[in-house]
Amino acid sequence: MATTSGAADSRMLNALSLDVEDWYQSVTVRNDDWKLREKRLEQGLVYFLDQLLARNVKATFFILGECARDYPELIRRIGEEGHEVGTHLDSHSGVYNLSLGEFEEELLTSMELLTKITGKPVVGHRAPFFSITRASYPALGIMAKHGLQFDSSIYPGTNYRYGIDGSPRHPYIIEEYGLPEFPVSVRKVLNQQLGIGGAYFRIMPYAWTKASILAYNAEGMPAGVYLHPWEFDPSHPNVKMGGRLGHLTHYWNLGSTRPRFEQLLTDFRFGPIGEVLANLPDLPVRSAFPTPAAVAA
Repeated sequence: MATTSGAADSRMLNALSLDVEDWYQSVTVRNDDWKLREKRLEQGLVYFLDQLLARNVKATFFILGECARDYPELIRRIGEEGHEVGTHLDSHSGVYNLSLGEFEEELLTSMELLTKITGKPVVGHRAPFFSITRASYPALGIMAKHGLQFDSSIYPGTNYRYGIDGSPRHPYIIEEYGLPEFPVSVRKVLNQQLGIGGAYFRIMPYAWTKASILAYNAEGMPAGVYLHPWEFDPSHPNVKMGGRLGHLTHYWNLGSTRPRFEQLLTDFRFGPIGEVLANLPDLPVRSAFPTPAAVAA
């Protein structure tokens, strides 16, 4: 098994990714308000990059096209330091809110821009808000058509704005399109699948996160942890963000992210999604849509 540190390490390689978006580029802040908001991407992104550089860890960066335009030098650093480049589309629109033509346009625009800035090919995709659902599933075929090597957008559970309940928890090849999928890592609590990264990383105790990753590894499978730059910037503006739940999950316990993340990098071994998938050469071919037989497996 390859390592990210160059030293012998028997721990399983788990996947680390960052959805590169500014604090206001969320589902509850309208796109036409973006120009009125304070830009703060560097506050969290520089910290994250510095932590990885100090520990010689690589990760996957799913970069929003709008952020690449605002911070080309910072985005260039991602490529220069050897990280894996993925797209988070161009405008942070949910895929289920786009036609297939609009999705393809956003995908190609962001891929061209990110390759130009980073000097690296765009190899993966993560949909804003994990918005590959039953309604937007055909977008996976467009990703495969344009040569992406993997997707990481499907949440195997239910959520108020995303998810395909009962879909596979471990990496697989999507049978309809031949595209590898690294699904969001989840753990069941009271019959609900809770994610390991993002807001769950701040809401749940760190001991729960650690136990969840260990449970994946005990199955012989990697876990994936995803975060956002604004989660490392607890001083970003606190504004009303539509619904109470959206506001709560965005701002809850932001001050815990940095110390918990540093502990995470001590406790586990991480690499980019592409490298983790390369360590799993025999991926099963499955559909994201559950059947009784698939759920039993």
